[in-house]
Amino acid sequence: MRFTVALSTALLAVGLAAGPAAANTPSPSASASADGSAPTQAGTSFRTATEIKQGQSATASGSTGDYLYWSFPADVGQRPTVKATVKLPRTHGAQTWQLDVYDGLRRRQACQYGADPRPVAQDASQAELACVLRTVRGWAEPWSDDPLPGTYYVRLTVVDLGASDLGQPVSAEVRVDSKDIGGASAVDGSLGKPLVPGIAVKSAADQGGSKTAALSSFGRNDGWSSGWWSDRWVWTGIGAVLAALAGIGGYALTRGSGRPSRVPPGV
Repeated sequence: MRFTVALSTALLAVGLAAGPAAANTPSPSASASADGSAPTQAGTSFRTATEIKQGQSATASGSTGDYLYWSFPADVGQRPTVKATVKLPRTHGAQTWQLDVYDGLRRRQACQYGADPRPVAQDASQAELACVLRTVRGWAEPWSDDPLPGTYYVRLTVVDLGASDLGQPVSAEVRVDSKDIGGASAVDGSLGKPLVPGIAVKSAADQGGSKTAALSSFGRNDGWSSGWWSDRWVWTGIGAVLAALAGIGGYALTRGSGRPSRVPPGV
């Protein structure tokens, strides 16, 4: 009996001593989930692209010659702008960096503004690249490559450098911002499903399966392609009112004051 009491007292003392130490030890999973900081690494392919949000700056470290991939969502009426800054080694030769943007079907999207690719002078401290995409549309013809709502991929890599510079460490920072264009570039129509990888898997899950889309977190709370309404309807209504007023004014001017004075009475 005395041995049992002594053993229990010893275990209690050990537990009290280890408690503060265990409490002071951070949990990697808890800190990662509670911390809302931007990603600090990039993917190496389309399938492993790191998800980032618009208005969020993501960083990554790599080597010259690596392909760095990120992905972000874009919806109808938005004109995304992708900016990348690459910090280069202290000594290096002339290089050429390229920033490519692909849509959910992995079709390369042309930049409306921005130099692509970007040559970098010898021993320059950094390379700055930018790509302003066209306004995302609600629908497009099957043969076109117009930007549609869904997932977009960013690929950053060097395309021309000397053999001695291959494999040198570099760090990159990528940021995506969008401007809501609205009715100035609105197109009637809507897309049934956004171009998000894994959407077919999610559709199958709706029929009784248990799988979910790989990038289901890219969905918006209010849905994609919010509806048929756009500010073009306001301008259309204003134009219709102005056209009606112009028609009434033109009729009043051409109608005259009544019967011409030169026509005899009774005719």
